[in-house]
Amino acid sequence: MPFLSSIITWSLKKRLHQIELFLKYPIDVQRDVFTSLVSRAQQTEWGKKYGYSSDMSIREFQERVPISTYEDIFPYIDRIMKGEQNVLWPSKIDWFSKSSGTTNARSKFIPVSQEALDECHYKVGKDMMSIYINNFDHFNLFKGKTLAIGGSLDKNPYREDSVTGDVSAIVMKNLPVWAEFKRAPKIQTALIENWELKLAQMLRETPNENITSFSGVPTWTLILIQKIVEQEGVNNILDIWPNLELVAHGGVAFDPYRELFKELIPNPKLNFQEVYNASEGFFGLQDQPDVHELLLMLDYGIFYEFIPFDQFGNDNPKALTLEEVELGQNYVLLLSTNAGLWRYVIGDTIKFTSLNPFRIKVTGRTKHFINAFGEEVIIENADQGIIAACEATGAKVSNYTAAPRYIEEGKKGGHEWVVEFERDPADLEKFAQILDDSIRQINSDYDAKRQYDIALERLLLHHVPQGTFYRWMESRGKLGAQNKVPRLANNREYVDSILRML
Repeated sequence: MPFLSSIITWSLKKRLHQIELFLKYPIDVQRDVFTSLVSRAQQTEWGKKYGYSSDMSIREFQERVPISTYEDIFPYIDRIMKGEQNVLWPSKIDWFSKSSGTTNARSKFIPVSQEALDECHYKVGKDMMSIYINNFDHFNLFKGKTLAIGGSLDKNPYREDSVTGDVSAIVMKNLPVWAEFKRAPKIQTALIENWELKLAQMLRETPNENITSFSGVPTWTLILIQKIVEQEGVNNILDIWPNLELVAHGGVAFDPYRELFKELIPNPKLNFQEVYNASEGFFGLQDQPDVHELLLMLDYGIFYEFIPFDQFGNDNPKALTLEEVELGQNYVLLLSTNAGLWRYVIGDTIKFTSLNPFRIKVTGRTKHFINAFGEEVIIENADQGIIAACEATGAKVSNYTAAPRYIEEGKKGGHEWVVEFERDPADLEKFAQILDDSIRQINSDYDAKRQYDIALERLLLHHVPQGTFYRWMESRGKLGAQNKVPRLANNREYVDSILRML
C-alpha cells in the first residue's frame, strides 16, 4: 500500500524535528518532564504523601522522596492490582508488565498506564523508524513487514478487567491498526504462551510473508532464523526473505552475536539498530549506524537520575541529574515514570559516552556481576572478552554464563564459565586464555587479583553441546523472547544447575 507508506514516512520525518529539539535543549526537556510528572501526580496518594506540586523543585523531590526498589514499592502496586486507583498515578491502570527478578515473589508486576503506552512504548517505534530513514537514503522497510516475537498475556488474578503479561505482548495487543498491519506473525500467534507451539506456528506462517525487518531479543531471533532455514532447505534466510534489511534488537548485549547474524543474513547492506528497553519502558536508541552507543531519549515521560556505582548500597547515596553526570563513570539508573514509578532502581548500570548529545552504553546489572574476590567484573567486561576471544580463534558464541569458583582448602579461587558455541574455536585453550587476558586488560581489579595467580587462578571454561542453554531455559520454564540467559552471577546457582544437566 504505497499511500500508507507515504503517510508513515511523512509522520516519521515530522517526529525528527521533535528529536532535534531535545538534542538542542536536553536539560530543559528533562526539567519539563519532571514538572509534568509531579504536577499530574500531585493528587495521588503518593503525591500527597511527599508534597508534590507544580512548583516542586528537583532538589525538594530528591530530599523528600526515597529511592525505591521493587520490594519497597510493591505494597502500592499490589493495591493497584487489586483494584485501587489514584495510588501512584492518576489515570486508571489496567495493564501490568510481568518480569522476573524480585526477591518477594516469582515475578514482579510493573504498572503500565495509557500515558506510558502513548508517550513511551509507541513513540519508540516511531523514533526507531524516524532515525532509520534519516540515516539511510535508500530503504524498502515499509514495503514489507516487521517480524516480532512477542510474549504472552494472562488475566490479573485479582480482577477480571485487568491484564498482566510481558511488555512486548502488552504493546502488541494495544498497537494502532496501521502498525499491526505492518507486523508479523498474526497477533493470535504472537501471543501464544507456550514457546514451542508459538515457534511451530511461526514456522508455518512467516515464510510466506515479505519480512523486511526483525525486532526482538537476539537469542530467540537466531533460533527462529535457524529453524526456518532448516525447514525450508535453503542456504540462508535471504532465500526466504530477500528484502530483509534491518535487525532491531534489545534486551541483551548484541556485540557477541553481531558476526553470527551477518553470517546467517549475508546481505552486505544489512543494518542493525539497538534499543534500550525493559519492562519499565524504553530509554535509549542507537542513532548512528556504525557507533554502538545509545541516544538517551529524554521526552518519553521519564525523569532520569544517576547514582555513582561505588555509592550504590550506601544509606544515603547522592543521585545526580543529567547536568551533573561525567563521562566514563559507571552509574546506577533511577527512573520516575508516567506510570507511577518514583526514583525507582531499575537494576541497570550505564555509563555516558557523550554529553553532547547524551549518549550511553549499558554496562550491566546491579545484581548481575561477579565480585566474590573484589574483582568487580561486570557484563560489559565479559562481553568484550568474548568478542576478543572469538575474533582471535574464529569462534562464534551462542550463549554463555559465568560465576565465581570459591576458594577451598588447597585450591585457589577463580571464575567458571559455561559457553555454548555456534562455531567452535580453532583452539579452545587459546579461546580461554584470550578471554582471561582480555578481561585482565579491561578490568584492573580483576588483573590485580590475577597477578601471579595469588588470589585468582585463570578462568575455567566448560564447552557445552549446542542446545544446552535452550534445554536449561526450558527446564526453568523460561522459554520465550522475553526471557534472557543471565550472563554473570555472584553465586553458583546458574552454573551449577547447567553443569548438573551434562
